Amino acid sequence: MFRDDFVWGVASSAYQVEGRDPEDGCGKNIWDTFAEEGRILDGKDAYTACDHMHRYKEDYKLMKLLGIKAYRFSMSWARILPDGTGRVNEKAIAMYRDMILSMKENGIEPYITMYHWEFPQALQDKGGWLNEDVIQWFGEYAKVVAENFSDICEYFITLNEPECFVGLGHLSGVHAPGLKLPYKDVFKIAHNALRAHGQAVINLRKYASRPIKVGYAPTCGMAYPATDSPEDIEAARKTLFGFHQPMDNWTWNVAWFNDPVFLGKYPEEGLKKFAEYLPEITDEDMELISQPLDFMGQNIYNGYMMRQGEDGEPEYVDREAGAAKTAAGWPVTPECFYYGVKFLYERYHLPLYITENGMSCHDDVSLDGRVHDPNRQNFLDLYISALQRANDDGADVRGYFLWTFLDNFEWDKGYTERFGIVYVDFKTQKRIVKDSAFWYQKIIESNGRELTVNKKTRPILFLNPVFKEMIWGGNQLAEKFGYEIPSDRTGECWAVSAHPNGDCTVREGEYAGRKLSELFKEEPELFGNLPLDRFPLLIKIIDAKADLSIQVHPDDAYAKVHENGSLGKTECWYILDCPEDATLVVGHNAGSREELKEMIDQKRWSELIREVPVKKGDFIQINPGTVHAIKGGLMILETQQNSDITYRVYDYDRLSNGKPRELHVQQSIDVITVPAPSAEDSVSHAADLPANTMNELIACDYYKVYKLTVTEPVSFEQEHPFLIMSVIEGEGLVNGQMIRKGDHFIFPSGFGKVDLQGDMTLIASSVK
Repeated sequence: MFRDDFVWGVASSAYQVEGRDPEDGCGKNIWDTFAEEGRILDGKDAYTACDHMHRYKEDYKLMKLLGIKAYRFSMSWARILPDGTGRVNEKAIAMYRDMILSMKENGIEPYITMYHWEFPQALQDKGGWLNEDVIQWFGEYAKVVAENFSDICEYFITLNEPECFVGLGHLSGVHAPGLKLPYKDVFKIAHNALRAHGQAVINLRKYASRPIKVGYAPTCGMAYPATDSPEDIEAARKTLFGFHQPMDNWTWNVAWFNDPVFLGKYPEEGLKKFAEYLPEITDEDMELISQPLDFMGQNIYNGYMMRQGEDGEPEYVDREAGAAKTAAGWPVTPECFYYGVKFLYERYHLPLYITENGMSCHDDVSLDGRVHDPNRQNFLDLYISALQRANDDGADVRGYFLWTFLDNFEWDKGYTERFGIVYVDFKTQKRIVKDSAFWYQKIIESNGRELTVNKKTRPILFLNPVFKEMIWGGNQLAEKFGYEIPSDRTGECWAVSAHPNGDCTVREGEYAGRKLSELFKEEPELFGNLPLDRFPLLIKIIDAKADLSIQVHPDDAYAKVHENGSLGKTECWYILDCPEDATLVVGHNAGSREELKEMIDQKRWSELIREVPVKKGDFIQINPGTVHAIKGGLMILETQQNSDITYRVYDYDRLSNGKPRELHVQQSIDVITVPAPSAEDSVSHAADLPANTMNELIACDYYKVYKLTVTEPVSFEQEHPFLIMSVIEGEGLVNGQMIRKGDHFIFPSGFGKVDLQGDMTLIASSVK
């Protein structure tokens, strides 16, 4: 679990949300110029953006309502120092101070980012980051920030994503200032940015009115291993801190932008690879760059998969076809959160904050006036759960800042990407809280306890049946249900079973391959934490090509003493199919136990057994002590206690492998109920029950059984310790997944809402 003082926040940048006012005194920055040049998608600009500079008080009230505890925001260099140096814009100072005080009034801890790409155009005109004077320019800016805000703010971050503003701004030209410079110039810009960072750290501490905490927020995709093998993990680690990027994309390198800051030196591999492009790097430079920091920030959105190749070197692994992507086309790779954080902490050993993470979705206002974004909730749950795993495994993770609170101006993409947990109508500036914001509120309130990682996932458990060959079996399980059976003497499909004589496995998903008996013991939450030593039920489909033996089952008390602690067997039958003139053996005609013994000893079977007529759709309860037998030609769904104890009274003198099958005459006489209940008390007609409702067929001490015929959409809450369902006719959907005749599955405890539709009939069961 996360520490008690874990920081839950949101993040933004000044240029993406603030907007402008003709009287605000703000200087022009490089993104203003970039927009004026028409280099933003759809020709947009950020002169209004979210109009946050006029609406921040309401925005912070909204944050408070949603439980946000911290806000990482940037200050605009060009707003505070319109010319980049010299004259201070007091209106900006007043606005940012009021912002911070308003945050605090709403219980929100401010985290200031000094530079989130709002570079003053006046300084760009003097060479920008390529001019070594930028070190002092940025230092002066840091002095102003410290003098004006350190009394009301404790946390400061110098640079946001230098990999991005260096590479996208000066190598590929995708971002402002839109330059495509030679490699030598770009390496110098990177070195100057890191030196400027160091100078800012010095000045922030020097001019602060009290002790403050200072950090730095780089980014990059994170390498993660294809498997948890030591070889693949090492391949991912080696790649993450290595120099595999092509030169035209070299700035997306973790070690080059982190090692100098946190370890005080550029990595040797990089110094060798980049030697011909590097500026002079002095000891004084490294001392400046590696000023002591209080924490490490890291912006992580996605990653890439690695493994050890046959030659022992790392190799990239393609993701599966159709793997999840965000609306921005970025891969959804929560594994990178676990391994990225783990690798970073192992290398740099500083307290770590995730300073950005989030997802662009195709958000829209639904007809109900709300914004439903389940993809974002799933994304955040997966990623933050992975973050907790890294924390639990020893990484010192101090906080998480979700990108972002408001939909905003997304740089060169204009307003085409929505990362916010609050929807913004950019025409009216109306805010609509998305579903994901309410989800995040619950995560914050629980300090992460509501994350999936801290709960047992409760998927539908689809099961693989176990088949039994019997002397009386046939092939109808294949012909009518489509099962792959072992032979044409297959009598039983153990569809839901955790018995040692036939233990079903989970077909798919998180628990694929796990035995039902193991799940019941090892994941008891899935079954309502029942105080039982074994899964209580067993569901069978029985294909009786010939008559089954005349038999009886013991109750729990008898089985416990005489059958090594086994359960007894109470069972019930739903007749799936039968001939027109079908009968079943249910009960007997002996008036006393002496008469029962006499009739058995004298083999007066026709006098003893009682046959009753049945038809398709009939339901029969067979209590312990009831003499019974399924007759040839019937197919039955049986719900029973988890027991395989059967006492044969008579087996028609049939031979198995040349020998008569074992009979259990004395045990049968011991347990048969005398006199037998009437047949009318055992058989009920369930063929024509109302559709689209759960019709209760039986509720006894061991189970409840229901019949549900679906002809239109049906929804209900799964409130049983578990709920078994068997599709006995037709096909349809369960919570969006296709199901058909012959499928058997379990809804775990706490599953929630079940949605069924199609044209199908199901038998459901659970414990009472």
